[in-house]
Amino acid sequence: MAELIVPGDAVVLDGPVPGDPLRLLSPLTRALGREGPAVVVRTSGSTGRAKRTVLTRDALAASSMATAVRTGGVGQWLLALPVHYVAGLQVLVRSLYAGTDPVVLDPAARFTPEAFAAAAEELEDPVRFTSLVPTQLQRILEPASGVRNGDAVSALKSFSAVLLGGSAAPPRLLAAARAADVRVVVTYGMSETCGGCVYDGVPLDGVSVHVGTEGAEDDVPRTGVTGGSGPGRIWLGGDVVAAGYAGDPEQTARHFREAAGTRWYRTDDLGEISADGVLTVHGRVDDVVNTGGVKVAAGLVSAALTEHPGVRQALVLGVPDPEWGQAVGAAVVAVPGADRRRLRAELEESVRARHGAAAVPRRWAWPDELPLLPTGKPDRAAVGRLLG
Repeated sequence: MAELIVPGDAVVLDGPVPGDPLRLLSPLTRALGREGPAVVVRTSGSTGRAKRTVLTRDALAASSMATAVRTGGVGQWLLALPVHYVAGLQVLVRSLYAGTDPVVLDPAARFTPEAFAAAAEELEDPVRFTSLVPTQLQRILEPASGVRNGDAVSALKSFSAVLLGGSAAPPRLLAAARAADVRVVVTYGMSETCGGCVYDGVPLDGVSVHVGTEGAEDDVPRTGVTGGSGPGRIWLGGDVVAAGYAGDPEQTARHFREAAGTRWYRTDDLGEISADGVLTVHGRVDDVVNTGGVKVAAGLVSAALTEHPGVRQALVLGVPDPEWGQAVGAAVVAVPGADRRRLRAELEESVRARHGAAAVPRRWAWPDELPLLPTGKPDRAAVGRLLG
């Protein structure tokens, strides 16, 4: 497959954008004013290896228009996410297509209910939208203090839709949102599909979902309509699908296909489709932990742990977490006589230095030996129970 050519005026988001994120509106307007690649978004992907996803003008337009149709029209947006992530970028793109001025939370400040309420007060359009990750919603509806900020809850209720994505949302949090009359829409998608393209399990207009045969590595969709049952690998198709990865024709060929007149993206997720066409996502095909919207490669963390001289064996996996969706959990078999408190501190520092704070395990277990399957492989289910 030929390597993608990215025009010089494309907006390239290789990391956090310093200063006012609204300064991207002008270059975005220029990039969206012509055909072809418009934005490049850096993503860690499912393997932990950085990829540069190329989003075209037509894909972003299709996503923006489909969102407007599903959510009931165009309106004003509140930007509460970093713009170098696709969900934050899309707030700017949708604002441009809607012809409205977005309001911005201070991107350098910690998200708080008070800041959210104050920013929402600046919105002028009665039709209003925002995108949040579950951790942000939880800080408003389930604060650690146990006392909600009434202004923040009222602000949430004023939105025509609150798009929620980035990581798994705990059922308890969704129930709390419903009880508070907050119009939450659970989204599923990724950078390669211009962000969320399945809302509350139902594909947006123009989006197809295919679930491959369980265990099949490369079950390419044969039709352009929603099909399959599952569980199996999820494929997402339609005009919202990216052009591919800049500078990586091998991964582009691996993940992007044309079939029956539809462009498809081969995800690294498992799911199934109900008889009435609703998609349920069951988790990752591979070993990536999605914690608070940040993807952590479990294998890389395991490698960092086992390089320590005080560690005999280690297994890292994601465990359900009420705040972060998933938490990084580590089962570590220490050498005899090791000081576990000191060892844990050293391991945390090692992982943080190599892979960032999000990769540091939040749950720890210290078995004498890793539980094994009859095959001799670690029993992941048993380790998951140890991590609780």
